[in-house]
Amino acid sequence: MSFLNFENKLFLITGVANKKSVAYFSAKTIIENGGKCIFTVQSEDHQAKLSKLFPESKSYLVDVTSADQIKALAVNLKNDEVKLDGMLHSIAFANLANPKPFHETSWEDFAQATQISSFSLVQLSNELSSLFNQDASVVTISISDTKATSYGYMGPIKSMLETTCSYLAKSFSEFSRVRFNSVCSGPLKTSASAGIPGYIDNYIFAEKLTMRKEALKTQEVANTVAFLLSNASSGVNAAGILVDCGMRSNHFDQAVVSGK
Repeated sequence: MSFLNFENKLFLITGVANKKSVAYFSAKTIIENGGKCIFTVQSEDHQAKLSKLFPESKSYLVDVTSADQIKALAVNLKNDEVKLDGMLHSIAFANLANPKPFHETSWEDFAQATQISSFSLVQLSNELSSLFNQDASVVTISISDTKATSYGYMGPIKSMLETTCSYLAKSFSEFSRVRFNSVCSGPLKTSASAGIPGYIDNYIFAEKLTMRKEALKTQEVANTVAFLLSNASSGVNAAGILVDCGMRSNHFDQAVVSGK
């Protein structure tokens, strides 16, 4: 038996966009350690791409902006006699095509990003509640510093996501031992991050801020996801695990401040 003990375990993975995504690295790590994964994808185009990445795994079409499609996912999984040992929620979206100061954020943009990036975790957890095994684990992906204003209005939404984990953990504790945790990741070199205005400059600066002076790797975040999804982390619940190579504690590094 391995430390993670993923043998004969099944996990639902959301948000695999490509080989650079946290969800991809997490699923790959689970499978390499003896677990199995099924996936949700937003469109048939994504489904076709996913089938090339994980040809032996089944996927389900789900647009999380549709409550009906989330309900249909639960029905389809039940019909397929699926029982889940965990779920990775790695879904986020914000309309950053025309960046504005935070105080000019429209309700339409904020509401859309909130529904997709945060509330979808509540909806998925609710609809799938009867399909989780008693000791299942749910993990979501947040950011290392929700007060960093360079994230725009996604900062407050990711903060909401982290708090949501605590409320879900408490709510589920009334009838199960399902755990909810978030991985609070430092800047990563992913396709999704590339869409954030000014992100490249932030990424380069963040690399200097890490204590090892080396950027955080997506695999390192996936390793934390895998740990939290496993029974090895059974004592961790309603928590946000910071993975940033010490960046938060190194803001006043003299070499960084002086530009060396």
